[in-house]
Amino acid sequence: MTAVKALIRFFSYLFHAVLALFLMAVSGLALAFGVSSLHLTMLPWTGGTLVYVLFFGSLIGLIALVLALGAKLRALFFLWSLVVPVLLIKGYIFSGYRFAVGEARTAAALIVLSLIALAGAWFQLWRRPERARWR
Repeated sequence: MTAVKALIRFFSYLFHAVLALFLMAVSGLALAFGVSSLHLTMLPWTGGTLVYVLFFGSLIGLIALVLALGAKLRALFFLWSLVVPVLLIKGYIFSGYRFAVGEARTAAALIVLSLIALAGAWFQLWRRPERARWR
């Protein structure tokens, strides 16, 4: 069971690193080429607010990831990991969002992967710090 938890923890770190870097790149490009050029209708924000929320949210996600990897402020990484599936589920399922052809499968995959990553964040929250073996 320890190996499975470690694997899910690793997946959580990897998933959130890729997600945060992708969101930072997208929002950075939107900032560079015009604030109103980004449209993600599954999220509750629009225009300039959306770009800034994505940019600073992904920055907070990366900071939380680095801190969790260093065994500091693990709860912040768990909160970031909790916000991601909540926004995905709210945006894709409980809003008036209409899927394009083939998009529902991608949305379902993102939601499932974010829930697995949330489990990994939960496991890292309760992991004991490793001690140095050469002392």
